[in-house]
Amino acid sequence: MSTTLTRAISGAVYVLLLIGATLYSPYSFLLLFGLLLVFSVVEFCKLIHLKPILPLLLATVAFILFNLNNTVKTNEILLLIAALLVSFRALFFLFEKHSKPLLQNSKYVFLIGYLIIPIIIFTKIPFIANEYHPKVIISILVLIWTNDTFAYLVGRSIGKNKLFERVSPKKTIEGFVGGLFFSMIAGFLLGQFYIDESIIQWIIIAVLVSTFGTLGDLIESKFKRNAGVKDSGNIMPGHGGFLDRLDSIIFAAPFVYLFYQILYYVS
Repeated sequence: MSTTLTRAISGAVYVLLLIGATLYSPYSFLLLFGLLLVFSVVEFCKLIHLKPILPLLLATVAFILFNLNNTVKTNEILLLIAALLVSFRALFFLFEKHSKPLLQNSKYVFLIGYLIIPIIIFTKIPFIANEYHPKVIISILVLIWTNDTFAYLVGRSIGKNKLFERVSPKKTIEGFVGGLFFSMIAGFLLGQFYIDESIIQWIIIAVLVSTFGTLGDLIESKFKRNAGVKDSGNIMPGHGGFLDRLDSIIFAAPFVYLFYQILYYVS
C-alpha cells in the first residue's frame, strides 16, 4: 500500500471517528477526548523526557473531575486563566533562539497548562450554554482542517517566504495567509448554512483558530525539534502521533473558549 493511500485512509478514519463520536452523544465525545488526552500525555512525556505514570494519573483525575458537571463555574475560569498564562510561556519558549533543557518544574507546567488543561477546556466549549452543542465542535474541527489543508496547498504552490524556518522549515508566510483566508471563508459558510450562530462570530473564530492553531503547530514542532524527533508518535500511519493531530486544537482552545465566555456574559 502506498504512503499516500495509507495516509489518506488513516486520516479518513480519524476524521470519521471525531465526527461520529461528537455527533453521537456528549458521552461518546467526552470518552473519545479523554482517550486522546491519555495518548497525548504519553507522547508529550516522551518528548520532554518525563515518566508518564504520574502525568497520566493527573490527567485522568482532572479530566473526570472537571467533566462531572458541565456548567460554567469559577474553577473553569481559573483553568482558563492558567491555560492562557502557560500559552504565553509557550510563546516565549517558541521564540527562544537557544532553548535550555527544561527543568522538572517547567516540564510539569507545560504538561498541565499546555496540554491537559487546554484539552479539558476544549471539551467544555460545547457545554458553555449548559446544553450540549456538537455543531460547535464540528465547526471548530472543520476550521482547523481547512486551515491545515489550504496552508499546505498554498504554501506548496506559491510559498517562498519562510514563516519560522528554524522551527518548521516547510511553513511559509504565503501558506499561513492562504490557510487564514480559506478558514475565514469556511467560517462564513458555517455561520451562513450550518450553525445557528452569527456569521461574524464564526469569521472571528476562524481567525482565532487559524492564528493560534498555527502557533500551536509551531510550538509542538519546537518540542519535537528539541527532542530530536520528526513526529510525536507513530500510532497514525502517515500522520505521526495524536499530539501531531491535536497541536492546533490544544493551543487554540483556550482562546476560542475565552471568546465564547465573553459572548456568553455579554449577551
